[in-house]
Amino acid sequence: MSKMMQGKVAIVTGSGGGIGRDIALAMAREGAKLVINDIGASVGGEGASAGPAQQVVDEIRAAGGEAIANTDSVADAGAAQRIVTTALDAFGRVDAVVNNAGILRDRFFHKMSVDEFDAVIKVHLYGSYFVSRAAANHFKEQGSGVFVHMTSTSGLIGNYGQANYAAAKLGIMALSKSIALDMQKFNVRSNCIAPFAWSRMIGTIPAETDAEKARVERMKQMTPAKIAPLAVALCSDASAHVSGQVFAVRNNEIFLMSQPRPIRSVHRGEGWTPEAVAQHALPALQASFYPLDRSGDVFSWEPF
Repeated sequence: MSKMMQGKVAIVTGSGGGIGRDIALAMAREGAKLVINDIGASVGGEGASAGPAQQVVDEIRAAGGEAIANTDSVADAGAAQRIVTTALDAFGRVDAVVNNAGILRDRFFHKMSVDEFDAVIKVHLYGSYFVSRAAANHFKEQGSGVFVHMTSTSGLIGNYGQANYAAAKLGIMALSKSIALDMQKFNVRSNCIAPFAWSRMIGTIPAETDAEKARVERMKQMTPAKIAPLAVALCSDASAHVSGQVFAVRNNEIFLMSQPRPIRSVHRGEGWTPEAVAQHALPALQASFYPLDRSGDVFSWEPF
């Protein structure tokens, strides 16, 4: 049986641990050659170490695969270009980019600093843009290529204390859709995955009440390895018809997520005044308002 990613070259950012590592290992098992990118920083983005990336490379090589380590930061345009150049220099091409690198600086909005907002946007949103942009011309020239970007239900639905992360992750959904539209004619695809998995990043979620602690315990069952099969499938030729979509993975469940569309309208022939909006439009639309849900309110059942 042929392997799903035989002969393909993939870049996985933030793949020194967690979800990225499991995606990289799964891709290697399916025959891909890997660039393992990780700066080796803390969850908050501090510090750097070549260790995590090299350890994953060693693991892949020990199993008979091909991989090379890269420790450039996705948050810098020049460094992101070097990540792609690493793939081209080592393997002569690039076929798939998984934008997985991320940091967290959780804080309630009224306490969030400019630096906390900026740092998270830089790694997640700019990082996804910089690495994708660096690969885009190569994809265009070879007439093929796949992007998989990590989004989050924190952005798609909502969460406490994550305005920076949520803004970046919803931005990534729009970035992915734009890439899918703009590069469709070159046979380039772009999709998002919102992963539910226990990783270093989720480990920072505050768990003070009994209910929150119970939720965290449930989340520990959702290992990063559960995300990898979808990522591998999306990067393979078996998903040639899939682009511009947003998926979520939660333990053994895979979801297709909705994208914003009009759900209800109200019309007034003579036009609107502020008073008419208040007295007519808002009451008429109110039955379809969304509650202030968090991700855990929407995904309220036990993972299975």
